[in-house]
Amino acid sequence: MKIWRMHPDGSGQEPVTHDEFNDWFPHPSPDGRWLVFLSYEPDVIGHPENRDVQLRLMPLAGGEVRVLAKLFGGQGTINVPSWSPDSRRLAFVSYQWVPANSEPDRGG
Repeated sequence: MKIWRMHPDGSGQEPVTHDEFNDWFPHPSPDGRWLVFLSYEPDVIGHPENRDVQLRLMPLAGGEVRVLAKLFGGQGTINVPSWSPDSRRLAFVSYQWVPANSEPDRGG
């Protein structure tokens, strides 16, 4: 599970990500300078929900991949275009897992 790029006609295929993580849901910034994506640990199959993941950022011109956040999420964390129009901010979803059979803490 890696992120690749290619020309519109399907030629010139080349990998964008090269490390041990499983990368999903790439979102290029509106200005074309950045790519944000979700990374799972190497042992995760597919792109499930309810997992520890990393939201990572890389410059499209090449360079270091940066971890923006380590969070609990997965499928649904960054499924839709999430960049602000000026490419300075992005939105994502993180949540806390609460098992269905647990009672909420009522503070008493």
